[in-house]
Amino acid sequence: MAYYITEECISCGTCKEECSVNAISEGQDRYSIDAKLCTDCGTCADVCPTEAIVPGK
Repeated sequence: MAYYITEECISCGTCKEECSVNAISEGQDRYSIDAKLCTDCGTCADVCPTEAIVPGK
């Protein structure tokens, strides 16, 4: 199950820089993760300063 970004996102861009498969893009209010591209590696969640990235349900 792909990771997703919650409302806690502050749009700092740290996660996008760390994503090796380019699954993260900047949205209007916060960044988002393309579930079709996400490989569930968790690197984005590890670097998120607000812990806004969580595993999918």
